[in-house]
Amino acid sequence: MRLCKVFVHDKEVGLLQETDERTYMFVYNDGYNGEPVCLAMPVRKEPYYSDYLFPFFFNMLSEGANRKLQSISLHIDENDDFGILLATAQNDTIGAVTIKPV
Repeated sequence: MRLCKVFVHDKEVGLLQETDERTYMFVYNDGYNGEPVCLAMPVRKEPYYSDYLFPFFFNMLSEGANRKLQSISLHIDENDDFGILLATAQNDTIGAVTIKPV
């Protein structure tokens, strides 16, 4: 299992988890009522579940030659979406959302 904190405008809003079975869960922190991570995931108490990395988070990843370069330089499998997300989405992302490993 791998886990990270999700931030919007540097404010912690929730947790994103990858299970050992490669399923995914995102849940907003208790009491959070601010801006949602994305329009497809409005703020709610119930967790979101998916059999693949949620499209919003997947779209934070590089593609093509940049992804290959990242995987080589960071020693992460090129097909490890969650691992690359953990390693690259901590700062300097496009938009307001950042990811911090737990």
